[in-house]
Amino acid sequence: MTLDEKYLRLKEILREMGSVLVAFSGGLDSTFLLHQAKAVLGPDRVLALTATSPTYPQHELDESRELAALLGVRQLVVASDELEIPGFASNTIRRCYHCKEALFTLCRESAREHGLAAVADGTNVDDLSDYRPGREAAAELGVRSPLLEAQLNKSEIRYLSRELNLPTWTKQPFACLSSRFPYGTEITRERLGQVDRCETSLRQHGFHTFRVRYHGDTARIEVAAEEIPRFADPAVRTAVVDACKSAGFTYIALDLQGYRTGSMNETLRS
Repeated sequence: MTLDEKYLRLKEILREMGSVLVAFSGGLDSTFLLHQAKAVLGPDRVLALTATSPTYPQHELDESRELAALLGVRQLVVASDELEIPGFASNTIRRCYHCKEALFTLCRESAREHGLAAVADGTNVDDLSDYRPGREAAAELGVRSPLLEAQLNKSEIRYLSRELNLPTWTKQPFACLSSRFPYGTEITRERLGQVDRCETSLRQHGFHTFRVRYHGDTARIEVAAEEIPRFADPAVRTAVVDACKSAGFTYIALDLQGYRTGSMNETLRS
């Protein structure tokens, strides 16, 4: 399908839903979906649900609130704690499944309480290229993925978001902080805090696309390939190193491959 045809199909899918609760993180995809749901169904038939947790940084929650207000959509913020979900903290390859099962169960219950017919998330075509066991939970619990159903990919969503003047059109992908840990490494509040402090330093120093991967006493930094030369600046390098050391890491490494989605899943493909 052409982009115009995909866009029309998305609107048809949302119209057929009648009313919807959107699992809303404040990222590119869920913001675009929420905007479209409101445009098609009206504000009274749409609700954004955002789950807070130790794996979801405060600045992301703040941005989600600002975006929901900007879009004029009701937002339900619900406290959750993935670390209490059986099978999550041990960080097996099924971690994402356990997390999404809990999230989507919460979404279904909230949708029922608010009289909404459907639950939707922001999964798109590009998400199928990586290992995502959370998709199984979505299927089991009847969660719809309108962007995927309309065959929209990330670049098309970014383009449409730009055309609609959505502030998230330049926002880079964000995954919960638990994705920074190798499978089999236990996830704790302390370790999540370490990663968050390191990534906060990168954000404060103007890096746009980044991840800090946890490897015991080593922080492995991924930034976009075009941003790697910035570490040649002694002031930037020293500031980032100091921040990571103060967070509790002994060694700070820069990944010369740069940022790539799902780098922790590379061991599954080797």
